[in-house]
Amino acid sequence: MIRGMLCAFALAAHAAFGAPNLVVMIADDMAWNDAGIYGHPHIRTPNIDKLAGQGMRFDNAFLTTSSCSPSRCSIITGKYPHATGAGALHDPLPASQTTVAQLLHEGGYYTAAAGKWHMGDAAKTGFDKIYGGGPSGCEEWVKALRERPKDQPGFFWLASFDPHRPYKKDTIPEPHTVADAVVPPFLPDTAATRNDLAAYYDEITRLDEFVGAVLEELDAQGIADDTLVIFLSDNGRPFPRCKTTLYDSGIKTPLLARYPGHAAAGTTTSALVSAVDITPTLLAAAGIPAPESMSGHSFLPLLSEPGGTIRDAVYAEHNWHDYQARQRSVRTQQYLYIRDDYPELTLSPPADAVRSETYEAMIAAHDAGTLAPEHAACFVAPRPAEELYDVDADPYSMHNLAADPAHAETLAALRARLDAWQQETEDTPPDSPRPDGFDRRTGEKLKE
Repeated sequence: MIRGMLCAFALAAHAAFGAPNLVVMIADDMAWNDAGIYGHPHIRTPNIDKLAGQGMRFDNAFLTTSSCSPSRCSIITGKYPHATGAGALHDPLPASQTTVAQLLHEGGYYTAAAGKWHMGDAAKTGFDKIYGGGPSGCEEWVKALRERPKDQPGFFWLASFDPHRPYKKDTIPEPHTVADAVVPPFLPDTAATRNDLAAYYDEITRLDEFVGAVLEELDAQGIADDTLVIFLSDNGRPFPRCKTTLYDSGIKTPLLARYPGHAAAGTTTSALVSAVDITPTLLAAAGIPAPESMSGHSFLPLLSEPGGTIRDAVYAEHNWHDYQARQRSVRTQQYLYIRDDYPELTLSPPADAVRSETYEAMIAAHDAGTLAPEHAACFVAPRPAEELYDVDADPYSMHNLAADPAHAETLAALRARLDAWQQETEDTPPDSPRPDGFDRRTGEKLKE
């Protein structure tokens, strides 16, 4: 009954106003500031930069988790990971969940996905067609656009494998060099780190080429002016203290939106936006009301009013990803508060990053006693159960203020906000925490 009403509502809206095509492009493990448009001086991202120049760049967009499949399931449902039933890595989205693809399909849209999937079979229900693609995951993005029916609006979920590990040589004709690497202060500036970052940059540039191909295809079909294009990542770069963490290096995402007639070219906004806002935004653009069960808010108003706001805080979580874990966070414009239910465990990077040359060199330095304290966060145990950072003064979250009496009031306020969010979203601890699946030092898979 409700689904039928939604369909009728959407079709009426299409007839009255015309329905835009919707294109969502998702990078895999790309940090928010690893693109030219976000200030990186050396990564070659001309097409991502072009997309930003034609629409809006979001400077405070955040994911709900820094873990691949839970993040994607959260984006496509407009719910927080623990509310999707797929909060841990590799958990499939349950058939009981409703995706944006299902709602758009029932509202008159043709729906297609191409590239990386990682959400389980049930999530495929709302798509008319699903394409593959490898090794980048983007190889059939343009094909999906070309094969769309021309008599109905289309929704395209275009998901990359880039820049996910492992990295290979000759990914692009002109590889980045160690001189191109910009090493964040929480990583050691070594040859190993720089080599690793350069290889990671190569995959971002390969992804960028496919972004450009999609933009060219929209132009060639004459539908660019009738299409909302969104670009984002599913989590931070696959390096220590990035992916799987709740720092900005883990959950802050590049987010670009091009929507001619709605977002002026080259605009930026500092408004807080969450990944759970993407599905409500797509539905709003299509003229379909978002179900009340969704946690997000449409950010369409920001496209025409960049100085506005749709929320005053974003929330995120970290559950099982290779290792036992349970963390929750709330992030405002100025502060980041993180609570850890298992502070006795180390902040080990994901298994593929443990096997990287960056981390192998860090382990060697740690064992030799030469690893600087600011680079050793992944080896510390126990860790603080609570962390508080002033991200205006400390953008890399290097100085924990949770024990500072001068910030006690802020700590208490954010603690209360996180409590309220967990209660509102029915976020409760698991009865039996899932144990580690990989060795935290070697990255090798453990026996069952």
